[in-house]
Amino acid sequence: MQSKLLNEGPEKTYAVILQYGEEAMEQLKKFATKEKLFACRFTAIGAFSSADVGFFDFAIKDYQRIRIEEQTEVLSLVGDISLYQDKPKVHAHVVLGKRDGTAHGGHLLTGIVNPTLEIILTESPVWMQRTVDEKSGIPLIRL
Repeated sequence: MQSKLLNEGPEKTYAVILQYGEEAMEQLKKFATKEKLFACRFTAIGAFSSADVGFFDFAIKDYQRIRIEEQTEVLSLVGDISLYQDKPKVHAHVVLGKRDGTAHGGHLLTGIVNPTLEIILTESPVWMQRTVDEKSGIPLIRL
């Protein structure tokens, strides 16, 4: 992982570049922990050699995992980072394009970078905190 602070203003902006073999969600969480980022939004493009996306099933209050075991283009990756149980929580949704032009997407659970993932991350000056929503069982942002 490489990173660079692009803007030091009230909203810091970083470029975070992931490379071959790095796992996207793990690296984002590692970066947020290192930089103490608890209220961010990000977008990214790049490619994965494999990924797991999830579709939240309210009946079981868990994600149905969808494994994508082929090279894909990351057409869109958007998400946020907030504070949950005193640690950064990364929440990301992704659309992946396959060789045949079909697109698949959902909640990004894992993504193995190949060859790059270019992330632009902007920190808000105010932290966002998550608490578990009793109805869904999901940690949701509370303002």
